[in-house]
Amino acid sequence: MFDRIREKLGILADAAKYDVSCSSSGSNRKNENKGLGDAHGTGICHTYTEDGRCVSLLKILLTNHCIFDCAFCVSRRSNDIKRAAFTVEEVVELTMNFYRRNYIEGLFLSSGIFKNADYTMERLVRIVKKLRNEERFNGYIHLKTIPGASEELLKEAGLYADRMSINLEMPTETGLKLLAPEKSHAEVKKPLQYIQESITQFSDEKALIKSVPKFVPAGQSTQIVIGATPDTDQEIMHTANAFYKSFSLKRVYYSGYIPISYDERLPIIGTQPPLIRENRLYQADWLLRFYGFNVQEILNDTYPNLEVDVDPKLSWALRNLDQFPVDVNTADYRMILRVPGIGVASALKIVQARKFGRLYQDNLKKIGLSFNKAKHFIRYADSPVQLKDHEAGHIKGVILADGQSKYLKNPFNQLSLF
Repeated sequence: MFDRIREKLGILADAAKYDVSCSSSGSNRKNENKGLGDAHGTGICHTYTEDGRCVSLLKILLTNHCIFDCAFCVSRRSNDIKRAAFTVEEVVELTMNFYRRNYIEGLFLSSGIFKNADYTMERLVRIVKKLRNEERFNGYIHLKTIPGASEELLKEAGLYADRMSINLEMPTETGLKLLAPEKSHAEVKKPLQYIQESITQFSDEKALIKSVPKFVPAGQSTQIVIGATPDTDQEIMHTANAFYKSFSLKRVYYSGYIPISYDERLPIIGTQPPLIRENRLYQADWLLRFYGFNVQEILNDTYPNLEVDVDPKLSWALRNLDQFPVDVNTADYRMILRVPGIGVASALKIVQARKFGRLYQDNLKKIGLSFNKAKHFIRYADSPVQLKDHEAGHIKGVILADGQSKYLKNPFNQLSLF
């Protein structure tokens, strides 16, 4: 019996690794019933791999059986792989045993679709209900929404899960129809809309009635596969931005396409996903959510794709040198935030610090910004030169050379070259 469970775990944990939308942030569920776990404060261990993937959760599929035949998916019905399925009781037991041994801090549960959407979603709901009600598990639970599941099941799931997500898969409807003709973006939008409306409804009721239960307290997220279709970065970010605005998503995750097996509809690439492009998309996403940029500023018909060698913020600045230098002693917060090398925390510190006097180079270095990058775009009390003396190409070259110099000085980075 134990060997069979271990075999299932190996199969279904491996199949789940392709879903990157497993962040454990945003929940405020507390341990108030003398149960196990706490998804609030330090209850969640935020551990990430080098490419940004969270590893603190038990991340599994309920099953890798699936009625769909999506070309990019390892679990598609035509793929010749070993199939497995957990029972409801097995997932509950695994979660509790792993938690008690301090292997995990929560559960990320997804599934292939067997029989139909409601049949699969009903089993996912049974798992989270047993964890919460019978095992009194207060740890973090991220539950995948099954496209096509009934609103009744979605609402019940939302009462027990901290976060729910449903994968958009391809950035455009055209790309989705090419690789997954049985799916549509409309099937994704419908549950996203329902859950968002329910979150708002529960929040409004909570303001009036304290006993109203939590409903998806960590919100919703989605995932987009990049590199499997010829969509530009501009199309990808326009789609992400539209979903942020329409459904108040907490995160959009970008997953570099990993070749699973040959299909004439899929691009021929190496064995590694396009991680640099994936990283640049996350940086652009950050600019949209926290830095006040809009998609058109970062990506447009003239610049439909992000640059590989520099981050999106620096790329935008080099294309808009007429807006620089920014005087850190007088400029507003919004413009300081747009300076390459200055993050949200540093920008706030600058605005606060200048209330007590003019800022000099030493002051800025102590604040913690990336001064060697920012110095090309700012003016401060003892600025040695003005930006107009430089061209965009020269600034880019200096910044890249400085970054490469720091990389080579680090012995651990030098080892990675070999």
